[in-house]
Amino acid sequence: MPIVRNVSRAVGRLLQSSGCGCGIPVVPVRCLGVSPRQVTSDASFHSVSFSESDHPRVLITGGLGQLGVGLAKLLRKRFGRNNVILSDIRKPADNVFYSGPFIYADILDYKNLREIVVNNRITWLFHYSALLSAVGEANVPLARAVNITGLHNVLDIAAEHNLRLFVPSTIGAFGPTSPRDPTPDLCIQRPRTIYGVSKVHAELMGEYYHYRYGLDFRCLRYPGIISADTQPGGGTTDYAVQIFHDAIKTGKFQCNLKPDTRLPMMYIDDCLKATLEVMEAPAEMLSMRTYNISAMSFTPEELAQEVQKHVPELQMTYKVDDVRQAIADSWPMNFDDRNARRDWGWKHDYDLPELVTTMFNFLGSDSRIAQAN
Repeated sequence: MPIVRNVSRAVGRLLQSSGCGCGIPVVPVRCLGVSPRQVTSDASFHSVSFSESDHPRVLITGGLGQLGVGLAKLLRKRFGRNNVILSDIRKPADNVFYSGPFIYADILDYKNLREIVVNNRITWLFHYSALLSAVGEANVPLARAVNITGLHNVLDIAAEHNLRLFVPSTIGAFGPTSPRDPTPDLCIQRPRTIYGVSKVHAELMGEYYHYRYGLDFRCLRYPGIISADTQPGGGTTDYAVQIFHDAIKTGKFQCNLKPDTRLPMMYIDDCLKATLEVMEAPAEMLSMRTYNISAMSFTPEELAQEVQKHVPELQMTYKVDDVRQAIADSWPMNFDDRNARRDWGWKHDYDLPELVTTMFNFLGSDSRIAQAN
């Protein structure tokens, strides 16, 4: 496979010269030479059904990112500690390692990933390994390898072993020609980032495997996700996380988007709840395999005003990053998630004031917040 080897060498040179430095797992070059495999054209796959007493065996790839650790915690409460395996190619912190099963899993190493699924009798797979929007634009070959080649490995393994597969999508799957306010589930999708292109690819490939092979593929388009227990990881919406850290540490925040840039957002607890709900929903309730979900939509200016209710002296300035701004301007301003609310009862719990209060409660108070209150 000369093309794969050439890509492997090119990505290898890129990683050796620059590294990733973004908090995103750097993928070993050797893994691009994956073993060839096929899904037989006449195969018919069906996902496993679970009774109340027969819990799924879960694998989470890319588990040390923004969502994986929180999802593992939620699923372990639901299905039992030892039934949920967190995986990544990075070494986990002690608290993560000792909280439940953890394993090294490289999504570009097809053979190793397949062995993990077989040896651990995995029945549900949550595929979170991906490079985010701004990071992906800075490292397109790596983003293409992780976000697309890795997806192909996961799809083939999920189909071969009858897994229920969840792959998250994103507001980045839409582009400047998509309707932005609101953006429906089905419309034109022409993203202009490698991240967005890879997510559209994931949606279409997952749905193809569902209709062609019967793979139980499920997908949610996440808005910007806000959480307090992970650092920003290179996404365009990460300003909405950084503002809380900077407000507490310095009382100053410099935003890299324009003050009137409106984007759909969601607190992480709502995101994790929606993910579990769609995975547990009976297949007959799902009229589609990829859904929008949303909770709120706000601008940097509106977020700052709410933050200033807790830290009145917060100084908000703007230094627009042209790359991130162009990405944000091509994304939805509001998500239409009526299908999710109708089909499987999706309902969010956090609006903007509750989000801000929760973030500050989680991050803790310092003298400024204590004085403000």
